Amino acid sequence: MKAFVFPGQGAQFTGMGKDLYESNEKAHALFEKANEILGFRITDIMFEGSADELKQTRVTQPAVFLHSVISAICLGDAFQPDMVGGHSLGEFSALVAAGALDFEDGLRLVFARAQAMQKACEAKPSTMAAIIGLSDDVVEKVCAEVSKDKGVVVPANYNCPGQLVISGEVEAVNEACARLKEAGAKRALPLPVGGAFHSPLMQPAKDELQAAIEATSFSTPRCPIYQNVDGKAHTDAKEIKQNLIAQLTASVRWTQEVQNMLAAGATEFTECGPGKALQGMIGKIANGQEGVTIQGI
Repeated sequence: MKAFVFPGQGAQFTGMGKDLYESNEKAHALFEKANEILGFRITDIMFEGSADELKQTRVTQPAVFLHSVISAICLGDAFQPDMVGGHSLGEFSALVAAGALDFEDGLRLVFARAQAMQKACEAKPSTMAAIIGLSDDVVEKVCAEVSKDKGVVVPANYNCPGQLVISGEVEAVNEACARLKEAGAKRALPLPVGGAFHSPLMQPAKDELQAAIEATSFSTPRCPIYQNVDGKAHTDAKEIKQNLIAQLTASVRWTQEVQNMLAAGATEFTECGPGKALQGMIGKIANGQEGVTIQGI
């Protein structure tokens, strides 16, 4: 069975999507439609912009979404998913590719999400850090302990065994990193992000995005979408909406999501979009499982 997966923020790079724009008429038209919807030429930033310009949340999220969705669309008849999933922002790409959202509505929601998250980031200093080489339960315990007296810090992204991203207030994240190193973490790396994604600090963004999602029409997807909040398959449009809303302040349960895809029979994973981060994570989750292939486009 074929699973198509879509990356999130952090996968961006200068030049992303330029080859599609220049070589495919359908892609060219969709990129130009996106420029019109957004009200600025995001393609100029994607194709020629600096790393600093690209990493602004209001640019990064629609840029990664566009590269991912247009890559899938350009596959044509080769895009025949039995299931889809996306990491954080990538969940929106997956929903458009699977037909639960149309392209224009998907882009508008992603842009609204990006702007809301940018505002939440600017309202309170916060950050994220990648913890390498510890079990999930140790990271969860330390975050709970630090949160009692240093401020908010929570597990945010369960990326794969031995790799968990934490998120929260700057002092609390720094304290958690120090304690996790003492607990045996191979690395505790602050990430170059503007805020505490997938933590309670995103509540203002969640409130803002909820209104936009509830006002948008969703359809039944052509195949199940595995969602971040519970790692499970969903096809009901109402459930999908509620899970998307919850996603902003909830953990991304990517490890569980991929495990559930494997359990449902997925043998071929294809990453649609920039970078190869998901391919690496899936490889660690599958852990050499016989018959499983992982590729990107």
